[in-house]
Parts: sequence; C-alpha cells; structure tokens
Amino acid sequence: MRKTIYNDDSMKLLVDTNGLKDMLSSGRETAVKIGTKANARMQIGKRVLWNVEKIKLFINSNPEDL
Repeated sequence: MRKTIYNDDSMKLLVDTNGLKDMLSSGRETAVKIGTKANARMQIGKRVLWNVEKIKLFINSNPEDL
C-alpha cells in the first residue's frame, strides 16, 4: 500500500470550489457567497477558481460581513 501524500494548502494561489469549501469548513453555498463577496472568482475556460489571498484578506478585514 502507498503512503498518503498530504498537500500543503497554505502555498496554493487558487483553489476550486471544493477546495474553497474545505478551506472555509463550510458548505458550497456559503463558500461561493463568501468568495463572491470577496471578489475572488476567476473563470478560466469553464473552470471556476477562487483567489485564496483575496478570500483571506476579506475574512480578516470584514469579519462582521460574513
């Protein structure tokens, strides 16, 4: 059996919606709502990715808006 490989999420610049859900420990609807309020949504082709730095900045500067 192969050993589990853990990824270092602190170094990621962009995450998909599932990664955003995991990062925020929330459901899809809440994660998308926070990402949209933070203006962190990027679309590359059909993929939707979220800018992690903008999410962190939004959460740290606007905790009452969550």
